[in-house]
Amino acid sequence: MAHRLNTNKQFMIGNGILAFSVIFVVVIFVYMSMRLQQQKAQERKFIDTYTVVLQEGFLNDSLSLLINDSLLLRQRITEQPLVLEVNRFEEQSTLMLVDHATDNLSLFPLEEKSGTYRLAKRNGEVTAERQAE
Repeated sequence: MAHRLNTNKQFMIGNGILAFSVIFVVVIFVYMSMRLQQQKAQERKFIDTYTVVLQEGFLNDSLSLLINDSLLLRQRITEQPLVLEVNRFEEQSTLMLVDHATDNLSLFPLEEKSGTYRLAKRNGEVTAERQAE
């Protein structure tokens, strides 16, 4: 009988070692996958540039200009036209214009290629025109 219990004990120890080795291999592969994703994200560079031109209707307005969640400009506009050049830094981007006097938010999706976006404010509404470069 002692021999039979010894066999079960060896079997259980073998299963425990196998389970820990499987968990260890899974952890190694998850770690390697995360490292590769970080390296891919760091290597991604975009060569496109966006040119934003505030043409008319913005004089003496207090504005904030953002792309995605990055603040590009927050000031009172004292000259027209105001030209701003920005390098593309995301896969998909949206230009946001906030008028601080009225708290109006205007959203303009940006194309993946370089371009010039001309913004104009007429009758309290902001419009945008895109010109390809």
